[in-house]
Amino acid sequence: MSASTSAEQAAPAAEPTSGRLRGAGYWSIILLGTLGLLMAINQTFNLELLGFKPLGNAYLYYLIGIFLAAAYIAFPAWKGASGKVSWYDWPLAATALVCAGYLGYHGLTMINMGWEYQAPTEATVLSGILLVLILEGVRRCGGWPLLFVALFFGTYPLYADSMPGFLWGNQYTLPEIIRAHVIGVESVIGIPMQVVAQLVIGFVVFGAALTATGGGEFFMQFATALMGKSRGGPAKVSVLSSGIMGSLSGSVISNILTTGPITIPTMKKTGYPAHYAGAVEACASTGGTLMPPVMGAVAFIMASFLGVPYAEIMIAAFLPALLFYLALIFQVDIYAARRGLKGLPESEIPNLWETLKDGWPYLLALFMLIYMLLVMRLEAYAPYYATVVLLGISMFKRNHRLNLKRALAFMQDLTTSVANLVAILAGIGLVVGGLSYTGVAGAFSRELLLYADGSIPLMLAAGAITSFVLGMGMTVSACYIFLSILLAPALVNAGLNPLASHLFILYWGMLSYITPPVSLAAITAAGVAGAKAGRTGVYAMRLGGILFILPFLFVINPSLILQGDISKILTSAFTAITAIWLLSSAMEGYLYRIGVLAWPARILVLVAGGVLIYPDLLTDLIGFGLVAAIYLSSRFLNFPAATVGGAR
Repeated sequence: MSASTSAEQAAPAAEPTSGRLRGAGYWSIILLGTLGLLMAINQTFNLELLGFKPLGNAYLYYLIGIFLAAAYIAFPAWKGASGKVSWYDWPLAATALVCAGYLGYHGLTMINMGWEYQAPTEATVLSGILLVLILEGVRRCGGWPLLFVALFFGTYPLYADSMPGFLWGNQYTLPEIIRAHVIGVESVIGIPMQVVAQLVIGFVVFGAALTATGGGEFFMQFATALMGKSRGGPAKVSVLSSGIMGSLSGSVISNILTTGPITIPTMKKTGYPAHYAGAVEACASTGGTLMPPVMGAVAFIMASFLGVPYAEIMIAAFLPALLFYLALIFQVDIYAARRGLKGLPESEIPNLWETLKDGWPYLLALFMLIYMLLVMRLEAYAPYYATVVLLGISMFKRNHRLNLKRALAFMQDLTTSVANLVAILAGIGLVVGGLSYTGVAGAFSRELLLYADGSIPLMLAAGAITSFVLGMGMTVSACYIFLSILLAPALVNAGLNPLASHLFILYWGMLSYITPPVSLAAITAAGVAGAKAGRTGVYAMRLGGILFILPFLFVINPSLILQGDISKILTSAFTAITAIWLLSSAMEGYLYRIGVLAWPARILVLVAGGVLIYPDLLTDLIGFGLVAAIYLSSRFLNFPAATVGGAR
């Protein structure tokens, strides 16, 4: 499993190949990663190792140079070059180091002397070269669509004064826009890169350490011990284990490729069709990037944009993520109940106590991480402390000890994950900078408010469609950052909760992972399951259908993101859980204590779940009244059950 907290995550092309990272390429990655990690620790804890203390923006440039160089070594220019590091990758990596190193060396001078507006010729030239290298890094790690987006918005200031209406903006010359993007603080080294440098690297370290010491195997065993024996147990194990590992890694695709080869064959063995097993794994892995405590890099970026502690994002995301996983558990359980599927044999179920006894260091490190995030609010330090505790305790357990082989795997995983993240987010910074420097972002939000004419449903529908479409061709981080600048201000100005508005954008950007025609998670899981990608995508969309509804729910009702009065939060949570159960029952055509539903009753259950979703006392009374009527008619009239097929 990749340790990336990024959820980026996007393109299969952004996966380094084992054949490429051999020999000089492998050791270069290890060396660059070690250097980058030491620099991050030195900066975070202000250690001044060997008297080294980057001033101004120097730290950001040094990190960009190190990990952009690593990206050129780890990720091929095209698929045909994946067998080994090509000859041209070495000078490109060296050039990235030289250009970023020069800017880092002058990090304080450029601030004091205002190089963003007037810089020495060599600074402008080297900035231009670095800009080109960043764009190529975006292409390698994020794909062509993201490159086109970064290139369009990055160059927008060159012709912004020729654009009509609200698209008009301030114009820059080529040298001016190069300096603004690379030396200025709102583009390449803007908020996305600052978040990576200050926060995300620590969480990538924690995820890599968890993987290197066998955390993936423990959480799989733990999920199996808890749910493996129950009805449809293998599917529930997939949901639970992928949710836990996804929440810690933040990477959808690597989560599927790690847990899928174990969970999918087990599901198939107990009676789940291949396409259904693939769909379950795809949805569970996708939801992991929305599940606290770690989530993905985008959650840290969101905290910076909103100016709130990351703990607030964690708390707000908890209940929606829980509702999503409850929906998956309900559906796979109901599916198993309707078809009479059993759990795993007793012989294949690990003992829960023995599992906990062997894997308690992982739980301790995880609880320590959560405590430091939520209670102590040590966001920058928490993952490092948790990693030290995990590695320290693991040294006393032979099966989990970080030996030399595991340490090298840890460093390789860490380096490629951060390199992918830095390459993509440096390019996304061009989008932020282009919109910021021209002033188009504010004009777009005002225009959207004007066109919507105060209609919040219209704005939410437009936002959902835009987020979904952009999510097809961009990483989740890119989609979120783009819309947080253009769309989120309009939603907030319309009176919606700021945190709910930003989560709304994030959730809808994630949907392309499980929704055809893109459905990258479903396609990946279908490959593991040996199923048809299209059919797996359709079932993944059905299983993850709650993701289409949840964003609208917590925008309309912020109590679902744990904001407001505690009594309202509890009431909203109860009705939402009931609604999800009913919707799951309607989709699978089976209701607990009744059995297989006839179509009229199935529609009635769907209506009951639908009205309960809307946060209002009247709709709650109608929904619970319909549920009561369904069960009473079952008891006295035998109405809801199907006349053919399926037992109670």
